[in-house]
Amino acid sequence: MKSMTNAEIMEWLSDVTDPEVPALNILDLGIVRNVVIGENVDEPSVKIVITPTYSGCPAMDVITIGIRMVMASHGIKNVNVEAQLSPAWTTDWMTEEGKKKLKAYGIAPPHRKAFKALGLFEEDKVSCPRCGSEDTELVSQFGPTSCKALYKCLSCKEPFEHFKCH
Repeated sequence: MKSMTNAEIMEWLSDVTDPEVPALNILDLGIVRNVVIGENVDEPSVKIVITPTYSGCPAMDVITIGIRMVMASHGIKNVNVEAQLSPAWTTDWMTEEGKKKLKAYGIAPPHRKAFKALGLFEEDKVSCPRCGSEDTELVSQFGPTSCKALYKCLSCKEPFEHFKCH
């Protein structure tokens, strides 16, 4: 087997999607923290370090299986997927391309930096991903997953999810 590069592995990893938001791959999410290629060319190995979007995220098992499957499809059977909890993942790690994909998928992407916390009674201004209106209202802090909130657009009347900034 020819030697592989980190760039090739990152390209392969772009085929692994988030099971909760299949429009995004794990590179869009920014959860891949490091790739280490083993030095034994006779038995190629790879260590891939990922950070969950939040501790206890149920999608991580599915993502780990996806990583192992994509690596196996390229002949790499010795794969170590390691979870790194610190530093904690933040929406700041999402790519701009990933945020565009979220919007096209109908989910309002995070729009501010995680370190810019809201005031006590301040709410995020979230634009509708369908019509672009900022005339929206929060319906529930928690959507189908804890990383998303539910909103309603008061202009087009459509409900939508917002990927919360954290």
